[in-house]
Amino acid sequence: MTAIEIARRMAELQRSAEAQKAYQLTVYENNGQNPSEDMEAAVYLLQSGADYRLPYTIFQRLYNQGQFQKDCLSIMTEAFYKPNVKKLKKTYTENCKLLKAYPYLFYKDFPLFDELPIRFYPYDDNGYTPFYVEQKRFGDYIDFKSPVISRNFFKHLDDPILSSDVYSQYELEYLVDNVRRSEDIGRENHIYLHYTDWRMFCAHLQCLDVRPLLVDKKIVFLIGNEISQYPIDFKERYGIDYSVYPVKPVGVREVKRLIWHTQLSSHNGGDFFNEIFDGHPNLIVMPSIFMKDVTSRSIELRGLMEASSDYDTAALLFRAWEPHIIRELFELKDPTDKDFFSAVYLGSRIYNASVDHAARIVPALFFQPHFGNLSYTMSADEAGNTVLHSKQYDSIANSQIFKYFKYIKTFTPMRRITTSYGGAMRFMWAFPGKTDEDRKGTVVGDQIADKLLNRSFMIDPEDRLYKDSVLVRFEDGKLNPKAVFTALAAFLDLPYTESMTYCSLRGKRNPVSMKGNDLGFDTAGVYRTYDEYINDAERYFVEYFMRDAYEYYSYGFQWYDGKPMDEARIVELVDQFTTSNHYISESWKKNVLKEVTVEKDGEPVSEELAEESRAEFLKQKMDAIRQRRINIGKALLRGLHFVNKNGQPLRMMPLLKLDPELLEQPLYH
Repeated sequence: MTAIEIARRMAELQRSAEAQKAYQLTVYENNGQNPSEDMEAAVYLLQSGADYRLPYTIFQRLYNQGQFQKDCLSIMTEAFYKPNVKKLKKTYTENCKLLKAYPYLFYKDFPLFDELPIRFYPYDDNGYTPFYVEQKRFGDYIDFKSPVISRNFFKHLDDPILSSDVYSQYELEYLVDNVRRSEDIGRENHIYLHYTDWRMFCAHLQCLDVRPLLVDKKIVFLIGNEISQYPIDFKERYGIDYSVYPVKPVGVREVKRLIWHTQLSSHNGGDFFNEIFDGHPNLIVMPSIFMKDVTSRSIELRGLMEASSDYDTAALLFRAWEPHIIRELFELKDPTDKDFFSAVYLGSRIYNASVDHAARIVPALFFQPHFGNLSYTMSADEAGNTVLHSKQYDSIANSQIFKYFKYIKTFTPMRRITTSYGGAMRFMWAFPGKTDEDRKGTVVGDQIADKLLNRSFMIDPEDRLYKDSVLVRFEDGKLNPKAVFTALAAFLDLPYTESMTYCSLRGKRNPVSMKGNDLGFDTAGVYRTYDEYINDAERYFVEYFMRDAYEYYSYGFQWYDGKPMDEARIVELVDQFTTSNHYISESWKKNVLKEVTVEKDGEPVSEELAEESRAEFLKQKMDAIRQRRINIGKALLRGLHFVNKNGQPLRMMPLLKLDPELLEQPLYH
């Protein structure tokens, strides 16, 4: 029997659960090629109480294909539109009332609700599918609150912000929250929103909430040909002279935007990106900060502020800060961790030095929380899917700092993984700038295992912190800086400024971020292979088990030859990891074991017995490392498929797209 026959038989027998499964299978097998069976399946699934999303999608697709249009539209309207139309109409009526009283919307002829050119059919708690009445078609799903800034609103700050047809609630609130008031910067600074079609603008008022957008009267709405009025001379037209207002320094609660520069892993060129953004007039940039220090510092500052009985005491305790920041923080009734975090940035005369407080927008905070190492573990869920875990990432996800920022843009630098591996090995072994005394107790970690498990370039589609994220290759930044940083500025919604054409730290050009690192745009780090720290077998192993990342992010294979892998080959390769084994074992001997006193019955044993004991300990350690590598290889051999805690597949972080016209050199592969 076919799936449709099974479905019909189960329906006859009133075995709805089995019938639903069979009808779902029918739809998947049809793949859109049998409209009649799809229609039958959709009707049954909807009537029998199955998950509504599949029949909803089928009815919408069939309608757009010209199949059963009358029935599909009737069912969609009765099942999904009419139960929600009262709410939509109420929202539209309230928005129209508010806008009729708003001084900077000059077009007031609102159409009746039933005359609107779009009907919005709710799909889930977050979004709608629009039905374009005159075109007789369903459009794509829209989530008006999707936390994504889709365009470069702040590309040019010489003139007031102007943007067309912005229908995202999230983006509208973003503009209002991040464009400073005219009174705060001493010049006209309204947000000009141009809508090309009045009726389409009104149609979206069913779903938007304009109330929070109108409070400060920052927005000027321009409809159609009214674009010719941009920008309005407020002094001439309204008698408002903003030039009489002094520039007001940016306050703690004004800052709502965070740019999270993530640490993909160690030695990915993160310092290089920090140095590019240093000195940007619309950013407050600090160098990498250990996440544990951020947390402890917040606790410390909160304790000091709570211990301040009056402003004078607070001013004394925080005397290194800007006075207006001290006063604001002192007067806040319920300061959050995010408030203290922002105050550290804004209060610092060092990191605040390049910020343009007279700029049209509030500066964003540029934050790279740092970890000594990012470690991941694997587990299997009930369905046998592989789930990744990282305590370091959990500390970010659970941080009150991140939770309180309303707007977060995330970008992740990536460096060729074998090169990053070699750099990490070099650092752990050489420990640049440190003495033998400093090295005591430190060992070279198993970077191969760490690299294979660290797949933080794969993102959870349900994770808020990665909703608006992009990955940028270190090699591109070095070889094609203009193309990369123009594109990255656009993604981060910043102007591309002169400060992004050189590397600096606190204003000093081409700083030495770490002994032995390359300065500025020196491309040596792109081609350095670290041959003394990584051998060919290790490179082969890394490339094979990271082949999806290599392919997706356009890194050509240099050692992996395309041959299949099996368990015997895994063991063969692992036993050739002589270079990493050398540095791991030598670091244990040099920095740990030689300091260990071996005793028996409370008395030190002879040096010969002590050496034997140390050697046996080290052998067990290296055997465990070998076995762990083999186990990881065998686990990954099942497939490079990973899911989140809810079983949803992880996906690759999007790669930053570059303008081919701006490329100075061929793209690195």
